[in-house]
Amino acid sequence: MSTDTSLIDELEAQEKALVFSAFDETVAYEVGERLVQAARRDGAPVVIDIRTPDRTLFHAALPGSSPDNDHWARRKSNVTLRLHKSSMRVGESYRLKGRTLGPDHGFDPLDYACHGGSFPVRVTGTGVVAAITVSGLASEEDHAMIVNVLEDYLS
Repeated sequence: MSTDTSLIDELEAQEKALVFSAFDETVAYEVGERLVQAARRDGAPVVIDIRTPDRTLFHAALPGSSPDNDHWARRKSNVTLRLHKSSMRVGESYRLKGRTLGPDHGFDPLDYACHGGSFPVRVTGTGVVAAITVSGLASEEDHAMIVNVLEDYLS
């Protein structure tokens, strides 16, 4: 079991830095469109999903993605919406503890996946209101696509 927390520190710093002043359907669409542009530029076969706990605000399935990517996106966003952390940070935290996210902790693996690719939409003064999720690449690449777009959008 590794005790290197540098990745977790980096992920926490991203979550603290990438905070919205407001978030609504228009912002979700703008961020979603930027993610689509990034995916098209890179030829990434991904699904992009932005949702609140009870509503999809943006969804796109790019060429080469599959229905399985939709299921992965749902499972990763469930982690983010329940724990208010990126799915990658949750996964890394469990990995460092030598544990897995599963039924013994109240998480059905059919509904939750702690692989990189879902990022919390945190609004100043409010907290987490939605999850931005990308599925179709390696975990780190899904996560990085979101972070890169948010860094540009929020700058």
